[in-house]
Amino acid sequence: MLNYLAYSWVDRGQKLDEALPMLKKAVSLRPRDGYIIDSLGWVMFRLGRYKEAVAQLEQAIVLKPEDPTINDHLGDAYWRVGRREEARFQWQRALLFKPDADQVPLIQAKLDHGLGKTSSGG
Repeated sequence: MLNYLAYSWVDRGQKLDEALPMLKKAVSLRPRDGYIIDSLGWVMFRLGRYKEAVAQLEQAIVLKPEDPTINDHLGDAYWRVGRREEARFQWQRALLFKPDADQVPLIQAKLDHGLGKTSSGG
């Protein structure tokens, strides 16, 4: 429940400072849940804490290696810390694992052009 509410805020770019402690608590309750760890990494990304985001998202990908959203998120975080080739690799993996149809053009655009300076990822 904590993850669902907090991630919905993060996904919309709202209440990030409120979502962060909720997601930290959710991870402490379920430390092997890749989806919850992804949510924690994603809020850190949205807060501009890219190195911390990478650490969380790398942990999430170990637990859920074939999830397209987690691969996409990790690609975004890699891009922001300057790991461009690894970012492109993760975005390619995201496409390989069949994301929702509406995500495909967004991920493809990142492969083609990277993330813009103000883009907050997908």
